[in-house]
Amino acid sequence: MPDENVINTDVLVVGGGLAGIFAAVKAKEQGVDVTLAAKGTIGRSGQSPWAHGTMVVPPDAKGKPAELMQQAHTGGEYLNNRDWTERVIRESYDRFQDLLSWGQPFLKDDKGNFVKPFWGDKEQSGHLWGLEDGPLSWIQPLGRYLQKIGVHLLEKVMIVDLIKSNDVISGAVGVSTISTALYVFKAKAVVICAGAGGFRPVGGWPIGDLTADGQVMAYRAGAEITGKEFEDPHSFTPIKTVRTEIKPESVQFFPLLDAEGNNAGSGFDVGLDFAAHMGKAPLRRGKNEVFSNVALGMSVHTTEGIWPVDEDCNSGVPGLYAAGDSCGTMVTGATYSIGGSGTCNASVTGARAGMAAARYAKQTSKSAINQHDLAEAKELALMPMKRKGGFSPNWVTQYLKNIMMPYFVLRIKRGDRLQATLTLVEFMREHISPLIFARDPHELRLAHETKNMIVNAELKLRASLYRTESRGAHYREDYPRRSDPDWLAWVMLKEVDGKMTVFKKPIPQQWWPDLKIPYEQRYPARFPGELLRR
Repeated sequence: MPDENVINTDVLVVGGGLAGIFAAVKAKEQGVDVTLAAKGTIGRSGQSPWAHGTMVVPPDAKGKPAELMQQAHTGGEYLNNRDWTERVIRESYDRFQDLLSWGQPFLKDDKGNFVKPFWGDKEQSGHLWGLEDGPLSWIQPLGRYLQKIGVHLLEKVMIVDLIKSNDVISGAVGVSTISTALYVFKAKAVVICAGAGGFRPVGGWPIGDLTADGQVMAYRAGAEITGKEFEDPHSFTPIKTVRTEIKPESVQFFPLLDAEGNNAGSGFDVGLDFAAHMGKAPLRRGKNEVFSNVALGMSVHTTEGIWPVDEDCNSGVPGLYAAGDSCGTMVTGATYSIGGSGTCNASVTGARAGMAAARYAKQTSKSAINQHDLAEAKELALMPMKRKGGFSPNWVTQYLKNIMMPYFVLRIKRGDRLQATLTLVEFMREHISPLIFARDPHELRLAHETKNMIVNAELKLRASLYRTESRGAHYREDYPRRSDPDWLAWVMLKEVDGKMTVFKKPIPQQWWPDLKIPYEQRYPARFPGELLRR
């Protein structure tokens, strides 16, 4: 039997990135006991270590809030949640002040003005301020501050399932990734800050540990999930693969060229993949070959995740909150339309979720875990280690990547291809996932991550099938036009009676674009084949 550690806490924060840090600090400031568990290490979790800066809108930045709201509205192709966009812009300065007070340095010029990170000249910026030492410089000051204020930190502990008793989240079960220890958390509230979901892309984008763990746990607990159809559009050239070895000012961007030397677009939209689709690969920036789909399986920042039912990042399941890329706030809509909003959204939602979870915990007498529910969660957590054989997590992950990776599945989508892939993923969920086995603690972590990736794949495929149009970072070859007003809506997924259901949540009509404006003016960006379908 593994060693069992029982931890009683008021608020359990799952995830050690920027959102998790903010949730833990703000909950602790409310005077409750807080435990933060990360399957990696604090500050190095998820994408937070790789950020170069954050959006900051000072109170005296006249006109900037309205400009950014319009940028999200039109750039996000009218699917941004305007309430959340406004909140994140409005609270960005206060969260920035928090970071400064916790010891986080930011880049300044010779006059002491905060300046942009590397993707522009080092001039004063109205909304985007860079970290002093670039990527990985969040780690030490924020980790030290958590320890200073008394947050209990558990690294290398993966939360594998939530405990739901009497329809209320009462804790969670986790496993050590370096020993055979089992962890039982009895918590009055849980905040999911476990980041986005992906399929372990190799190179290019550092999301190998983001496997939708928190989102899938919340989905199983009854929360709604959104934004899964909007595929992250990042590409890279070899010069950018090892970013920590490159000085910011040395990175240059070149026009994207096809194999014949013709301009093939920016490389940050579907044009990169469509050029390959038309036989024009390999594509290059200058002398460097460029690759697409490097964030395989991840959606646009702020878009995918647990649907927040209120301004406190409440999941709709009592006792469960979400923040960061685990929370589908739809701040920027169907594209990543505001630079730096990913980290800013993590800060704002982390703070809001942490404070709300603390308030909820104060009103709850104790964690009321049903023993049957606890026993079932513990059994599922350790099941892969109890099997003597089956499918190794590495084999299953590779097979999942093989079927999800081709550009013609998630980048250039079509109904028949999506359905064919979904059939394979359904088979994996029913017949392969239950037979994944683990031989050691590391493989136990991989086993749970792999099972979560399979569920995430189904979420993405069903959402992509359901949205029968193209919009932002979602391109359907068989539906290459936006469809207003039918698809001025968010796609939601929820487990009902053990089955994955999909439905629309219309955006408020007052947020619609003016439908009297001609289509080509409402949507200046063109999809391949769009003008042929009217």
